[in-house]
Amino acid sequence: MTSLRTCTPFVGAMVYAAISMCYTVAAQVPSDSPRAQAAEPARIAFSHALPQLDGGHLNITVVEVTYGPGESSPPHSHPCAVVGYIIQGALRTRVKGEAEAVYKAGESFYEAPNGIHLVAANASAKIPVKFLAYFVCDRDTPLNVAPPGTTGGGGK
Repeated sequence: MTSLRTCTPFVGAMVYAAISMCYTVAAQVPSDSPRAQAAEPARIAFSHALPQLDGGHLNITVVEVTYGPGESSPPHSHPCAVVGYIIQGALRTRVKGEAEAVYKAGESFYEAPNGIHLVAANASAKIPVKFLAYFVCDRDTPLNVAPPGTTGGGGK
């Protein structure tokens, strides 16, 4: 069996090397650099209060939506609250009673339940737009419906 006395110089050298490496790495990566910030495990990208839900039948569905260059959806409505996150490109949208908005890659948006989408379109004639739509519902319901007073199916 090896005594602690014979291991000590080796262990000491390993600890010194490890500490030296930590100081060297820390000196090479300033705390305000993008690489240092990327090490942050989580960040709040978006937060918005949800409407009153009964909580007895909660359901969340995540849909990946892509509009090709210049594509759009016909007017439609979502019975559930929707949170969107743009992955690529830019989305042009207008909900009845609100101003038109354009959301770009990395941005998020909220849509209240039953809002009527008058515009849901790719903002570019050259680049596709891809986004995630998180539908939060408290019952089984279709994700898209035709707005009141119209015929046909809902959009994306």
